[in-house]
Amino acid sequence: MSGIWLTTRAWLLMLPLLVVMIAVIGWPLYDTVKLSFTDARLVGTGGDYVGTANYVKNLAGSNFQRTLITTTWFAVVSVALEMVLGVLAALLLNQEFRGRTVLRALMILPWALPTVVNATLWRLIYNPEYGALNALLTQFGLIQDYRSWLGEPGTALAALIVADCWKNFPLVALIALAALQAVPRDITAASLVDGAGPFARFRFVILPYLAGPLMVALVLRTIEAFKVFDIIWVMTRGGPANSTRTLSILVYQEAFSFQRAGSGASLALIVTLLVTVLALAYAALVRKTAGSAA
Repeated sequence: MSGIWLTTRAWLLMLPLLVVMIAVIGWPLYDTVKLSFTDARLVGTGGDYVGTANYVKNLAGSNFQRTLITTTWFAVVSVALEMVLGVLAALLLNQEFRGRTVLRALMILPWALPTVVNATLWRLIYNPEYGALNALLTQFGLIQDYRSWLGEPGTALAALIVADCWKNFPLVALIALAALQAVPRDITAASLVDGAGPFARFRFVILPYLAGPLMVALVLRTIEAFKVFDIIWVMTRGGPANSTRTLSILVYQEAFSFQRAGSGASLALIVTLLVTVLALAYAALVRKTAGSAA
């Protein structure tokens, strides 16, 4: 009886949250699904029923396929760099040295600043006329003339990846640093007595404590990078020549810029499905981590 009562009480406590979620998410999602099966041109207007034509056209279209490749490449490279930089920064900040507290506080700033501010700062750094990056590379003799880093298809995506890494690697560093606090100092001291080198200590002593939190950070950052919109929209708006256009930008352009609301709705649902798969992977990872910890 007590088990039934605990389950009932839990659902009663969750009921207000479920009502809000259905109202905020469920109803708009229902409207989006209906809209995706029509040829409506504007959001909020009616259209003729076209079945799955929007889905077939988008999945088979070259625009969607190129954008999916760009989004995947952006997510994989940026998240990989963020994981490496975050772990290295956490290992550094876990050491005892003067000014460590100040450095920890300063490291949070890129992640704490609004994305629009970060994007504007990097636009100034990459500016083709007076940008700091061009000035620095010219002074070292690495380039002869100033370049438009965001205006060339060959460099725009790489420039965006650098900006995204700078903004988000502090989050990974904070998660890794919190995990490092859980590493018993006696085990680390014993490994030093046994003559283990820095790489051996990291591989066999530190990494097992980092694996769980880093996997959670990996999945969360992959989801965020896969649906990125704001930093790219502010810096390049998906250009030049659509070389930095991601799935979220494609959905926005299809629904609002090109005024194809039905097609945009189908794209939005496709992206939602992809992100849901990543979210389910995150949930499975959390259960696995909790099970191993138990």
